[in-house]
Amino acid sequence: MVAGALVVALGVLAALVWTGVLWPNRITAAKFDVRGVDVSAYQGEIDWPVLADQDLDFAFIKATEGSNHVDERFAASWAGARETDLLVGAYHFLSFESPGEDQAGNVVENVPADPGTLPPVVDVEYYGPFMDDPPSVDELRGILDPLLADLEEHYGAAPIIYTTQQLREAYLGDDYDRYPLWIRSVASSPDLPKRAWDFWQYSDRDVLDGYVGEEEHIDMNVFDGTLDDLRAMTIG
Repeated sequence: MVAGALVVALGVLAALVWTGVLWPNRITAAKFDVRGVDVSAYQGEIDWPVLADQDLDFAFIKATEGSNHVDERFAASWAGARETDLLVGAYHFLSFESPGEDQAGNVVENVPADPGTLPPVVDVEYYGPFMDDPPSVDELRGILDPLLADLEEHYGAAPIIYTTQQLREAYLGDDYDRYPLWIRSVASSPDLPKRAWDFWQYSDRDVLDGYVGEEEHIDMNVFDGTLDDLRAMTIG
């Protein structure tokens, strides 16, 4: 009987975590005052005034992927978010299958270099077949380095790198520390030295008002600094 009750209790706990009702990281993240979201076409059509009016300060919007893919909701989301008080930025999903220069061209063609917006983000993470067969350090850096250089030249600000602690340790180390770091760590607080990260994605299971898409959850993030510090990072 005790074992059965324990199984039921664990099942209920797992369900609460999966649905986002319980999320331990929220306790640690609550000490940071500057909060934001990141979104893509999965959140569907977004009512940006409604979304922004939920104690949010910034938003990152998926723009591009690889050398030719553009998120179908990017243009609408960019325009809508720019009409709010949010600090807005765009992110590019790095492909391991096309040159960095071509990927930079895709970003430049689709993401405006508007003064007052946040620098572009390069999202570095495993996907598809590369989950089991990841690229070598030289292969990844051979794509990432020209991508970062071209974006910095065009936007006049160092791009932000989004990644996990695992990939940072495996591919980046301290060699990319001059770029702002956005770390994904949704199971626990980032295990990095103090001030090593600028943004922390602490949850992928929050639910807010203001969007209707196939994904009911939304990613939540904090910034390790003041709102003035974040404004100081913007383009122009």
